[in-house]
Amino acid sequence: MFESLSDRLEQSFRILKGQGRITEVNVAETLKDVRRALLDADVNFKIAKQFTDEVKEEALGQKILTSVKPNQMMVKIVHDRLAELMGSESAEIETNGSPNVILIAGLQGSGKTTFSAKLAHYLKTKKGRTPMLVAGDVYRPAAIEQLKILGEQTGVEVYTEEDNKNPVKIAKEAIKSARNSGKNTVIIDTAGRLAVDEEMMKEIKAIKDAVNPHEILFVVDSMTGQDAVNTAKEFNDRLDFDGVVLTKLDGDTRGGAALSIKSVVNKPIKFIGTGEKMDALDVFHPSRMADRILGMGDIVSLVEKAQEQYDVDEARKLQKKLAKNTFDFNDFMSQIQQIKKMGNVKDLMSMVPGMGKAMKNLDLDDDAFKGIEAIINSMTPEERSEPKLLNGSRRARIANGSGTSVAEINRLVKQFGETRKMMRMMSSGKGKAMGRAMQNMSRK
Repeated sequence: MFESLSDRLEQSFRILKGQGRITEVNVAETLKDVRRALLDADVNFKIAKQFTDEVKEEALGQKILTSVKPNQMMVKIVHDRLAELMGSESAEIETNGSPNVILIAGLQGSGKTTFSAKLAHYLKTKKGRTPMLVAGDVYRPAAIEQLKILGEQTGVEVYTEEDNKNPVKIAKEAIKSARNSGKNTVIIDTAGRLAVDEEMMKEIKAIKDAVNPHEILFVVDSMTGQDAVNTAKEFNDRLDFDGVVLTKLDGDTRGGAALSIKSVVNKPIKFIGTGEKMDALDVFHPSRMADRILGMGDIVSLVEKAQEQYDVDEARKLQKKLAKNTFDFNDFMSQIQQIKKMGNVKDLMSMVPGMGKAMKNLDLDDDAFKGIEAIINSMTPEERSEPKLLNGSRRARIANGSGTSVAEINRLVKQFGETRKMMRMMSSGKGKAMGRAMQNMSRK
């Protein structure tokens, strides 16, 4: 996400590289490029102009320290202004009420139903809530079925009245049901249209008035750019929602919605969707997003994702195996599963400072480890435990069983050996091997 904008901003800052000081001329030249980059990212023209005017005023008023280069100072100013533009601080979701009612609104195709299930999963696994999903889209039969399937996947009850075509009554009955069954959170998925119309607005307003939700979240497809911002304004004028959810940020988004929406509706971006899996939902942190836009990575979010999957007992066992040099393919497979649980591999690697550009042209998706898993699964238990057994005939058999080639088996065995060596060095405090490990991963 934001790859094009990141590249354009980086090019803009090159103008100041090598300059001895910030002047009105070189700042104007730099910010002219920055404004173009923002406009190309589908940021509102007025917002882009105001942004660059504020950056210029701050830059020219700075006393540059001799230890800080002009381009570094400009990056710092732009970073802080980007974070401010997107909301400065992360915003928590409302969790008061018994039950706590959350109303989900947005256009058809924005990802409301999937987000509703993701939010239920998030509240259940990370906040200890007991949510209930409500199928309030009575016009699209697939929406009810989709919510049922997602509810099964997340282990969350889904309230439906498939013969009832009155979403207001469904919402009210769902809240009664939740109260009676001890559910402390109700998430109401509502109907959308392909475009904003009066009928849809009246309906969602009627649901709001009937259930008096503690939180209204507006879901928007981030790939629609400035149109998303305009739609958000119309919804906010009628609903006065509490926060925005940006979906499909794992796609080819230019970033205009994320950078413009806060300024237009003055409501915080609360969540971002970064994939189809139920755990592909992140709390939005403006400063961290500014880091990523400027190619600085997002090591804090990466560490948080790692901590969520961290198993103390498994870590101790792994450390012992590394110390004894008995790390095998079973352990290798276990580590792969841990990484996969953290999310999309390419997105994870882009969080490492300096890795965003290196990962740009690599084709890494959720199936990035599929070939490796097939190879390891084609090994016998003895071969997984003792890699030294992998002679030529065994490698040929594994290649046939996994649908790969002997060359791929050889490459994996070599990479496994390098990984084992690197991990052993890190476990003994020699973390300098991290750089080489990242390089190896980028070549796969």
